[in-house]
Amino acid sequence: MKIIDLDQLKTQVEIEKKKSKSVGLCHGVFDLLHLGHIKYLQEAKTKCDKLIVTITPDEYVNKGPGRPVFNHYQRAEALASLSCVDYVSINKWETAINTLSLLKPSLYIKGPDYKNFSDDVTGNIKLEKKAVERIKGKLVFTSGDIFSSSKLINNNLFKERVEKKDFKTSLKKALKDKSPNDLIDELSNLKVLLVGESILDEYVFCETVGKAGKDPFLVSKKISSEIYAGGVLAGANNVCDFASEVKILSYIGDRDSKMRSIKKLLNKKVDYEFVEKDDSPTILKTRFVDEYTNSKISGIYDLNDNPLSKEKEKEFCEKLNKNIKNYDLVIVMDFGHGLLTEKAVNILEKKSKFLAINLQQNSFNSGFYNLRKFNDANLLLVNEGEIRQHFRDKLSPIESLMSKLIKQKKYDNLIISRGTKGSILKTSSKDFIFVPALASDIKDRVGAGDSLFVISSLSLASKQPDIFSLFLGSLAAAETISYQGNSQSISKVNLVKAVNSSLK
Repeated sequence: MKIIDLDQLKTQVEIEKKKSKSVGLCHGVFDLLHLGHIKYLQEAKTKCDKLIVTITPDEYVNKGPGRPVFNHYQRAEALASLSCVDYVSINKWETAINTLSLLKPSLYIKGPDYKNFSDDVTGNIKLEKKAVERIKGKLVFTSGDIFSSSKLINNNLFKERVEKKDFKTSLKKALKDKSPNDLIDELSNLKVLLVGESILDEYVFCETVGKAGKDPFLVSKKISSEIYAGGVLAGANNVCDFASEVKILSYIGDRDSKMRSIKKLLNKKVDYEFVEKDDSPTILKTRFVDEYTNSKISGIYDLNDNPLSKEKEKEFCEKLNKNIKNYDLVIVMDFGHGLLTEKAVNILEKKSKFLAINLQQNSFNSGFYNLRKFNDANLLLVNEGEIRQHFRDKLSPIESLMSKLIKQKKYDNLIISRGTKGSILKTSSKDFIFVPALASDIKDRVGAGDSLFVISSLSLASKQPDIFSLFLGSLAAAETISYQGNSQSISKVNLVKAVNSSLK
């Protein structure tokens, strides 16, 4: 049996080394086994007596939306079919660093594309080299041709729809000689202030049992629960890996503030100032989720939806006035739960260097949702349903409604998110830009629009190409959708890898 777990593999390596056999380790994703992989592994086998291959487990594959195409069991089976491979194992970790320490192979064998350490955006190859040195092994490189699994998958296996191919052509044309990696690095010049409601998202995972014995309601058995950062807290976490400074202005409740949870969930890089809202809890949105289907059953929200008192409004506006001049980008995430009064809106519109706004419709403000709240901004993002409700128009082309709104208000950029139909960007002076939906592995849609918003805001505030800004935000949304709620924040390394894979 070639496919064995890591602990068995450790024992097998020890046995081979006692026989004075040299053991080589290759590690990677191997999503689409192709000629380049085969030649790489065949050459690796010539350098050792026994060749073992470990593969990245599905949850750590960060090659962009829809990857991996084949799960880790299928990838292991494909590799085990090769005569040059002696053993295959599914890794436990994201990288091979711990694997090297566990297995202690004689050689760690990489392909020629890893020779230039500066090309590795993760920096893992340097860490792997140190791990090899610690076990007194040797890092060697093969010399064969380089093939790209991502390019083969993008161009052949997926048979990309015409609009995706057209989009990719337009994106490459807009980038010209600009490196996506350099553009993403430019975001580190930004100081970002985020304004909006602080929300904690509680997920209660249940087993749905059935109808109660005597009463007409559904009974579920609680399995587990998790709490994630939501609202402006999640927005700040998603910005942290990119911007140089990140700060939140928000409110918490004067009772049950949940500051311990907030501090635990917030990235340590985030600075914050809160006012305490009178007679309020910190907003807690509890969702009950059927564990088997991952479907949401119901929700209970604990919040006070009233506006801030005059005293607290004054305190909040003083904090806003004191901070706003120090930041290049102000991101407003307005959930309509009473934070952003008319006075606060006036300060934001008049004093922000670059103002990005997301006005969110939800069950609490349905019927009261108002796109007229802000009149002047560098960016507004709403979804298609929200703009159609604003104009009471279900049938007109979305482009005509966008043009109508951008003429009515002083918006430099307007983004409409459309779920599976992708997203559209309209500027005050240019044509429409369309980005198709990039997600295929959808676990939970919560937070996807927020990720699209904050990452696109960073790019537009840095004056990067419009199409790249929307593309970057769309990739961030695709990453968020693959997680439960906001359980993980947007990673710069993952986003860079997703960009580069998507453009191949």
